[in-house]
Amino acid sequence: MRYMMLLRLDPAKAPVEGPSGELMEEMGKLLEEMTKAGVLLDTGGLRAVEPGAVVRQVKGKQTVLDGPFSEAKEVIGGYALVQAKSLEEATQWASRFLAVHGEEWEIEAEVRQVEEPE
Repeated sequence: MRYMMLLRLDPAKAPVEGPSGELMEEMGKLLEEMTKAGVLLDTGGLRAVEPGAVVRQVKGKQTVLDGPFSEAKEVIGGYALVQAKSLEEATQWASRFLAVHGEEWEIEAEVRQVEEPE
């Protein structure tokens, strides 16, 4: 089964300088381990919200909102798509993903199974 990990954080609580070199090195090691284990299908970090946009549809009418999104308390900072045998296994990988960030980051992962044909 495939699971999507959506990594959310509050930009106001993230380190101003962004991810450290040490964090990136540890993340690289974890991603290599996940790849060798056949778990990691895709991953990526998302850029700041300033150049982003939201396309919203209400009752068939669409509106495009350009960033930054001052009302957003949390943003999706990245994602990982994993192949796991169960939600428990996917959650364990998500836990390791978050642990790499250390104590200075307030971050969470929403883990959800990808809808697939039976």
